[in-house]
Amino acid sequence: MKNLREITLPELEAMFTASGEPKFRAKQVHEWVWQKFAADINDMTNLPKSLREKLSQEYFIPKVKMHHSQYSSDGTIKNRLQLHDGYYVESVLIPTDKRMTACVSSQVGCSLACKFCATGYMTRKRNLDFDEIVDEVTLLNELSEKHYNKRLSNIVFMGMGEPLLNYKNTLKAIERITSPDGLGMSPRRITVSTAGVAKMIRQLADDQVRFKLALSLHAATDVKRNEIMPINETNNLKVLIESLNYFYKATGSEITFEYILFKNFNDSIADAEDLVKIYRQVPADLVNIIEYNPIDAARFEKPDEEKVDEFMKYLAAKRVNVRLRRSRGKDIDAACGQLANVDHEGTAN
Repeated sequence: MKNLREITLPELEAMFTASGEPKFRAKQVHEWVWQKFAADINDMTNLPKSLREKLSQEYFIPKVKMHHSQYSSDGTIKNRLQLHDGYYVESVLIPTDKRMTACVSSQVGCSLACKFCATGYMTRKRNLDFDEIVDEVTLLNELSEKHYNKRLSNIVFMGMGEPLLNYKNTLKAIERITSPDGLGMSPRRITVSTAGVAKMIRQLADDQVRFKLALSLHAATDVKRNEIMPINETNNLKVLIESLNYFYKATGSEITFEYILFKNFNDSIADAEDLVKIYRQVPADLVNIIEYNPIDAARFEKPDEEKVDEFMKYLAAKRVNVRLRRSRGKDIDAACGQLANVDHEGTAN
């Protein structure tokens, strides 16, 4: 059985024409798949029953299903989504006064093993297909409309997995999300976050993408970054800085640094000085300082508020555009670094 959503409109037109069907049937099928988000070929009621039966013999629609949701006291909604082959991923709807943001996953698990991230302690099972990522966004949009009477305003690829290690599916999903015959969202409202895959950052530049890029920095020296992010051993800061400058020169797209503060590890004024040095080498628009969200597997702790304030004030005094990003959904383990996709029996999937 083949995935019907992998068939493009021109391919559908050629397929129907070759089998003696009217060419307009292709557009009908395409609309059912990408505008009405049909879950089954039999839902395509304006197609003759004989054609639906014929299509069902060769094709299927591997829809992502909502398994269950958890609701935070701050309005955040974490969702466990079931894929067609039985795997699960988590995604999060984050509401604020001005935005409705979908935080989506790109992989089942992760292979990068960042020491502070719950997903990093899982094994990577597989990449999400592009249409599964689109399903994530569609389900979160429906949830947003249901609970808040608002459509999604922003999408961040900051859930489970490294999106640049699922490059083709991530870009193809964004292409569909931004397509006029899809959700029609502006690429400027989409941010792809990476732990730092320099080669693929350069590829983004060559592909002239229009979405925003965020680098999960979290330490401003190679020694410290190697300790918490093994990917830095093959993608060091010098290489990353070069790739980010290459990306900006080619696209002009916004670059953000993400920096989680860990108590007595990267929260000193000396660490802030190192961060300023990195910031001045890249045309970054913003440094997001993120609260650390503890997980059972990691030894890190959150610094006290006074330490955070000192760090922020130092950066601001050095004319760094800096913002403190308060974590949302901490009471349901939906905050940054907490997505671990644990089932009801406590087993990580």
